[in-house]
Amino acid sequence: MKHSENPIPKGNSKPSLKLDWCSRSSAEMAVMRWHYSKALPNPKSVYIGVWENARFIGVVIFGIGGGNATNGEKYGLSRFEMAELERVALDRHNTPVSRIVSVAIRMLKKQSPKLKCLISYADPAQNHHGGIYQAMNWVYTGTTPPGRGLKDSRGKIHHSRVVSDAGVNRQFGSMKKVRTWNSGTKIILPGKHRYLLALDDETRSRIEKLRKPYPKRAGSETVDTSGDQPEKGGSIPTPALQTL
Repeated sequence: MKHSENPIPKGNSKPSLKLDWCSRSSAEMAVMRWHYSKALPNPKSVYIGVWENARFIGVVIFGIGGGNATNGEKYGLSRFEMAELERVALDRHNTPVSRIVSVAIRMLKKQSPKLKCLISYADPAQNHHGGIYQAMNWVYTGTTPPGRGLKDSRGKIHHSRVVSDAGVNRQFGSMKKVRTWNSGTKIILPGKHRYLLALDDETRSRIEKLRKPYPKRAGSETVDTSGDQPEKGGSIPTPALQTL
């Protein structure tokens, strides 16, 4: 894990900030410690580590998402012109999250110049409404359809992607053990709030027409991040998301 930022000088209240590409293992550690999902997205992702005052405080993760998460056809984009902001997993910090994400996006644009749009989701089931995206003027386009879920005996909610009748499901191209539907209470999950951010003027003019009024905060909210997205795919990044 790289610590390339010097500590903040004494007498200066402004925290020093450093973002740099980090390893999958560092990203996994951050997600397991500081993100509610406790799940690392699929291997077709890039990981940008965040350091504040020379201390590693988390990660911002971009990827191609799973299923139709980054299918840009309805926005006039190809599969490789759209990426998903999948996770923002941060420890306690002083720098605004919007600034951290903005710097990460600039890094991504420089590394992947073919990208034209980002998409991300806020999960109301986790009391998220997308405050970070609203602060950054992302375009809100409504919600995804409701989904099925399972609430276990501890009250934890599991999406249908990680539940099956047989107790196994395909993830990352292989069959893995998951919960069964009879191991808890079946519930209906609300649709997730969907946000878009154009990375060029042409795309911006196209998606701006889709803008809807921002949803309001429903309850307490900490770091607003992408929700649990489908986790599929192999180990080779897409052409637009080549890792360094």
